Amino acid sequence: MIRVRRQPIDTGVSGWQDVLPPRAPSPPLGEAITADLLIIGGGFAGLAALRRFNECEPEASAVLLDASAIGDGPSGRNSGFMIDLPHDLASSDYGGSRDRDRLVIAQNREAVAFALAQRDTLAMPSEAVQAVGKVNGAATEKGVRHNTDYAAHLASLDEFSERLDARAMRDLTGTDYYLDGLYTPGTAMLQPALYNRLLADGTVAASGGRCRLFEHSGVSELARAGGDWCARTNRGQVTAPSVILAVNGHAASFGFYPRQLLHVFTYAGMTRALSDRELRSLGGQVRWSLTPSDPMGTTVRRVDGTGGARIVVRNRFTCDPSMEIDNARLVRVARTLRTSFVRRFPTLKAVGMEYVWGGRLCLSWNGVSAFSEPQPGLHLAVCQNGLGAARGTLAGIAAAERVARVNSALATHLEAEEELKTLPPEPVATLGANAVMRWNEFRAGREL
Repeated sequence: MIRVRRQPIDTGVSGWQDVLPPRAPSPPLGEAITADLLIIGGGFAGLAALRRFNECEPEASAVLLDASAIGDGPSGRNSGFMIDLPHDLASSDYGGSRDRDRLVIAQNREAVAFALAQRDTLAMPSEAVQAVGKVNGAATEKGVRHNTDYAAHLASLDEFSERLDARAMRDLTGTDYYLDGLYTPGTAMLQPALYNRLLADGTVAASGGRCRLFEHSGVSELARAGGDWCARTNRGQVTAPSVILAVNGHAASFGFYPRQLLHVFTYAGMTRALSDRELRSLGGQVRWSLTPSDPMGTTVRRVDGTGGARIVVRNRFTCDPSMEIDNARLVRVARTLRTSFVRRFPTLKAVGMEYVWGGRLCLSWNGVSAFSEPQPGLHLAVCQNGLGAARGTLAGIAAAERVARVNSALATHLEAEEELKTLPPEPVATLGANAVMRWNEFRAGREL
């Protein structure tokens, strides 16, 4: 029997979720039910698995349990970049070997195509997901060199990119903070909470009752029951022959990969809605999305949808093996977010952050995902290495295809990846990870 040691705790209110109209979550599980498939976790991986399983097996039944409400967890706190190109956070220029990067690009584009197909099939608004690309922004000469190296790497892969000079960056963002940019067209930009909400509710509605969703239904026990699996919550249970565990770092709470998963938080802030006067003073384009040329720098988005025109900034990383942070941490991090925002947008220095939140990431030391079947019928699709929108979607698709016994090149590849490396013992792992992140943030300079 697997006893789940802790339930996820998400600190701070995500602006992505709070600006949306109220949504009544599905009721918690309150009875004993059976299904052909149980999915634990309602983020990118779990929702992709639910949708893909229903596509593969439209007559089969599936149940998804989530410990919170859809959009409240890490997937709804994501910055919303579903990136098609290599984006290795441990690399100085985001790239890796050419052969691996070509494979990663092909796979990530499967995730982008999946998201766009769901938008069209489930009649999502364009705000939920748009294939508009992104820009790597450089605020320092070192950042410009990063962009130069990345552009050369992309050219070696026959991938298109376009350099933007300081004037073009000012025309795009309204600020003269950036010296250089590198535009790539293949990234899909999400309103992550909206996308996850609509994917969840749309899949349930389209399934004709064969897919069921229970929110605020954290699993406390998971055990074999004859040839099936039985998952218990506080008020009910689900019995199914197959289970997909799609809880990213919380796989450790189920006892899996106890010394192989690095639990990291990153932090974001969203301004209040900007006034017409403030928008005129800022200038620039109505919407844009920018990742930093240095992986430890600040991600920035200007959005204009539900909730009005706002700016979102994301930076800072901390290693927290407890998978929890407190509000005092958010207060401290909010000062960094504020500083990064005002540096870039001094004409908006009177604009405050209406929302500040933390979001959990799960990394492995060697940058690989955990995709396996450790016991018959129990499929793990976890450890997305900070790239949850694309890699989580792919893991969910692959797991669903395995359960449905569909020939899946994606699943075959994920199963063939090398084993997760074991982390150094504690407290060395956490102290070392935080020291490295602080040093790299210091070196990022104005990119942060």
